[in-house]
Amino acid sequence: MLELKDVHVVHKARSGGLFSRDRVYALTEANLTISAGETVGIVGESGCGKSTLAKVLVGLQKPTAGTVTYRGRDMWGLKESERRALVGSNVGMIFQDPSTALNRRLPIRQVLRDPLNVHGRGTPAERDARVRELLDLVGLPSSAADALPSQLSGGQRQRVAIARALALEPGLVVADEPTSALDVSVRAQILNLLLDLKERLGLALVFVSHDIQTVRRMSDRVVTMYLGRIVEQTPAQAVPLGARHPYTRALFSATPGLISPINPIPLVGAVPSATRPPSGCPFRTRCWRADDDCAAEMPAARTDDDHLFHCHHPVAAGATDIELIQERV
Repeated sequence: MLELKDVHVVHKARSGGLFSRDRVYALTEANLTISAGETVGIVGESGCGKSTLAKVLVGLQKPTAGTVTYRGRDMWGLKESERRALVGSNVGMIFQDPSTALNRRLPIRQVLRDPLNVHGRGTPAERDARVRELLDLVGLPSSAADALPSQLSGGQRQRVAIARALALEPGLVVADEPTSALDVSVRAQILNLLLDLKERLGLALVFVSHDIQTVRRMSDRVVTMYLGRIVEQTPAQAVPLGARHPYTRALFSATPGLISPINPIPLVGAVPSATRPPSGCPFRTRCWRADDDCAAEMPAARTDDDHLFHCHHPVAAGATDIELIQERV
């Protein structure tokens, strides 16, 4: 359905003076394929490029280099009007904070009608009917159509944001941290709603989140990012013990669970700056397995069945956290 090939996103930022500019390497050599009907989870620390990747997927961020194709068509090789018609009507996005993602001055009816108006879908009567259908789809009463976003709870606003993303019946929905701004009590409701809608509507879903355990439960495939690079793509049922990249293992080891105790694999040092990433493997400055080979060049992609990772010295499949902690010490 959608493919990224060697995609780079580089920003210019002022640092140290009016005429001094640094390059921020937000995304580097990203290769990713999203198939119809699958759920892909994106995980990684803050600032690793997850949101930049999400914006590239929906056409909100133009790559500095590389290609993004939707159903075989080069997204940025199209005219602006053609790209808007192709991507705007086939790809939906759910933003992180519903309180800022919705226009607070518009009633919910108008918020949901806007995509239909912009893309000229149906008659006015059909658009009103679609608004009622969307509210019902996400479990909101019809009376919510006349409310302003400020009159709804955080969970209700996020349901409206989900309804807006589905207004044009897209094949792909990108959810960027869709529950991080919500109370814990309503997160499960929104996650269950997304899963239900995915099954009912046959959607492909890209789920970006800091909640690693939730990503694992919701996804078919887990994509790990570090310092703007995709370092591993793992079948969800294989993580964490089947993950091969040391960073993926460290990330999952630090995630609390309800039953099993936490045995975090210690990482020494801070995440390097995105303006001056280290040579070779970006994780080598914090990796206990790093050597001169890791500093010399970025590891090429290695595959094991449907598992892909970039590492010169991968972790053995099935190695426990305790074994890796002992190895780290």
